[in-house]
Amino acid sequence: MSGGDSARGTAFTETMLGSARLDGEDAVRRARLDLRVTAPHVLRPLGTTMARVSGRLRIAGWADDPCAGGEMEISPLARRRIRYRLAFTVQGRRLTLDGWKSVSPRRPVASMTVLPYTLYDGEERLGTGTLRFPLATGLAPFLGSVRFPRREDGTRHLAPRWRGERGRTEVWYTTVTDPATGRGLWLHHELTAPSDGSPPFAHGWAAVFPAAGPDGPRDPVRHARFGPEPWRGGADGFRADGIAARPGHLEGTAGDFRWELTERPEDTPLFTFPRWSWRRPRLPAAQILPAARATYDGTVTYGGEKLTLHGAPGASARIYGHGNAHRWAWLHADLGRGEVLEIVAAVSTRPGLRRLPPLVFLRLRRGGRTWPRRAERAAFGWAGFGRFRAALGRPDWSVTGRAGLRRIRVEVSLPAERTLRLDYADPDGSPAVCRNSETADAVVRLERWWGRWRPEEEWLLEGTAHAEVGER
Repeated sequence: MSGGDSARGTAFTETMLGSARLDGEDAVRRARLDLRVTAPHVLRPLGTTMARVSGRLRIAGWADDPCAGGEMEISPLARRRIRYRLAFTVQGRRLTLDGWKSVSPRRPVASMTVLPYTLYDGEERLGTGTLRFPLATGLAPFLGSVRFPRREDGTRHLAPRWRGERGRTEVWYTTVTDPATGRGLWLHHELTAPSDGSPPFAHGWAAVFPAAGPDGPRDPVRHARFGPEPWRGGADGFRADGIAARPGHLEGTAGDFRWELTERPEDTPLFTFPRWSWRRPRLPAAQILPAARATYDGTVTYGGEKLTLHGAPGASARIYGHGNAHRWAWLHADLGRGEVLEIVAAVSTRPGLRRLPPLVFLRLRRGGRTWPRRAERAAFGWAGFGRFRAALGRPDWSVTGRAGLRRIRVEVSLPAERTLRLDYADPDGSPAVCRNSETADAVVRLERWWGRWRPEEEWLLEGTAHAEVGER
């Protein structure tokens, strides 16, 4: 395929405004669709390109799903259409928006900017509508959002890093938000190579967290552990007795938990720590997301309940190092429209470093770009000045910092009823405790300097943040 072997993909954002009419109603509802589109290669004008789409669909008084997602068929000349097919959730039901722009050389502008669509519940039609791309206000942001990011196969980062050294910990973990119920999921897979030379072993756990708000489930956090059992290795990821975390697939059993999920990467890898620290493990530990965003389909059963995921947003991450920090905090936040925030703040266990303030590694991906541009910037600043700062507490913690013409403040809260306390152990046997919530709350405020600090964007996450604090 022409262009199919390109080392770059295509990404852009698109906003469309319009209306929807539900069957059986006379009233017309306002509608808005904000999308982030990513294609695996540079668009081929003469061919057909399939792209992934994610974003927010709003239909006044009826639907507001920030986790809508699906695919786009971009074929303006070969098939003379640009088709949109998105899944979204309304009151626990998974619905579909299906429509296409019919490209016509006689009406090039109108045909490329008008999207008639139909709403479905399975095969049953629910309504129709029309969305329009607003040229006057939308063209400049659209053109400014176009990127050709370098493609990188994140699945290669799932292979085990451990090469037989003593005193090492390696982790594969997955965090997911179910858009239908608001529940959170945490799957943790860990390899531990003891410092005393004892045989390495595999262990981990699965946990489901109740949704936020008065309408959330009243159940407590539920979890179950598996292992320890002898480490048998795995060429492409984590494998234990009946448990696997490998590219595109997660399955396992722990206590009364059973899970089988498919994972679809939606973005390129995100290096929370400097890229070199993952290739050459010289820091006490390093963390990476093989894909900054992913979606999940499948089921999780536990205690007689069944959680069914359809296009649920989340991410899988990797950790490799010598064990847990002396104190630490972590946040993964899907901000919608393809935007993601990842934070790790930690105090080293090494003598002489425990009294220092936490090192902060913060990565904000927006519009295909990652800020700060270098991961070291947040942690070390310039010759020690301008480091980002963290105030680690529980149940609340925060991070603040400035890089270039932007500054950020992140406030995280782990409500007690949505938090799980777990005991950890380092390879040398030293104990640690973490408190984790996959339905945490967070407020993210981003400002930009325009002669003075002015608000640029604010995100309020109620029960959709993934966060943790840990200590000795």
